[in-house]
Amino acid sequence: MASGRIIFLNGTSSSGKSSVARELLDILEDGVFFHMAVDGFNAMRSKRQLGAEELDAALRRTRMGFHRSIAAMAEVGNDIVVDHVLSEPWRLLDCLTVLPPEDVVFVGVHCPLDELARRELARGDRPPGLAAHQYDLVHRHGDYDLECDTGTASPRECAEQIKEFLPWRPSPTAFTRLRRRHLAGQGSAEKVGLLT
Repeated sequence: MASGRIIFLNGTSSSGKSSVARELLDILEDGVFFHMAVDGFNAMRSKRQLGAEELDAALRRTRMGFHRSIAAMAEVGNDIVVDHVLSEPWRLLDCLTVLPPEDVVFVGVHCPLDELARRELARGDRPPGLAAHQYDLVHRHGDYDLECDTGTASPRECAEQIKEFLPWRPSPTAFTRLRRRHLAGQGSAEKVGLLT
């Protein structure tokens, strides 16, 4: 059984990843795609109030489980559109460890900071300044297969750009290059300190 393709959208909160993902599901016609969003996994958690340390541990486990769920879905042949915020270095390293790098098309979703602030305010469901806090963190690794800007293009236009790119994706992929750069000679995730 062939593994599924993974279109991995990374950007700040309110950058338009979910909107691009929905458009991709609407226009991709050469497979059955599933949208897997980190926000969806966070929403599954019980609503009981947690202390800061307990919440941090729960969120870390949630994200680790999210990464492994993507891998499991793809392993059995499902095509996935991932919607994630790689605002902590360990998140990317964990994804590099558990996802098959040649099956991942890594897409940077950009948006100007003033537009992010406007969207965040309009949404009203995010802490003020969250996108600004993530702005310099999420793209710090500096390597993508493709990048789009939702400040200058609509979600549909970004989705069309990604669709047109898919047949021409590079080899090695950005995930392969990043994996060589960050995990070469390290072995398991435990050895690079991802899980501690």
